[in-house]
Amino acid sequence: MNNQCMKAMDFRHACKIFDEKKKISDEDIRFILEVGRKSPSSFGMEAWKFLVITNEELKAKLRPACWDQVQVTSCSHLVIVLAGIDSVKVQSGEVKKRFARKIDKQETLDFYMQLYASHLKNTLESDENIYAWTSKQSYIAAANMMTSAAFIGIDSCPIEGYEKDKVEQILQLDTTKFQLSLVLPFGYRAQPQPAQVRLPFEDVVEFIQ
Repeated sequence: MNNQCMKAMDFRHACKIFDEKKKISDEDIRFILEVGRKSPSSFGMEAWKFLVITNEELKAKLRPACWDQVQVTSCSHLVIVLAGIDSVKVQSGEVKKRFARKIDKQETLDFYMQLYASHLKNTLESDENIYAWTSKQSYIAAANMMTSAAFIGIDSCPIEGYEKDKVEQILQLDTTKFQLSLVLPFGYRAQPQPAQVRLPFEDVVEFIQ
């Protein structure tokens, strides 16, 4: 299993040129998205949403707002990773609902609600602070999706090069509820992967005993 995981990591790269003729099956894209859905999140809030776009006209509209990157239109499935805003606010009622999925006793639920509100007091003061928190978490789900895709031979390319406001306008997002975190195309490479370049293990990892 360790070897299979490492093969997936060796396979994965930021694919710049997708084969437009090859499409991901419904089963495979669902697998990738399920891995994202099952990813860990702070306090178990799952403050994210994944928009899956296969409509070519919509992809074409989004491309200029994504620095005209060809991956946006050439990929099989364009996943827009959104960061939740309203759902993590105590007053939304969603926080209580999500805690209540695992907590039966009212006393324990009240304790966790108080802990949540106290611990995240500064974070919850503004939508800007919330976005900084939830968008960071959404990258956990995105990374897991990219790795799971590589595990089954599917390529991806995480894109931060975009005009956030324009993408959100094109998608008609209610930014009080969700904001753009990452543009994530999936598909199949059209050309061989370039050699992977990484820092040596010893430069990155330090064991402290």
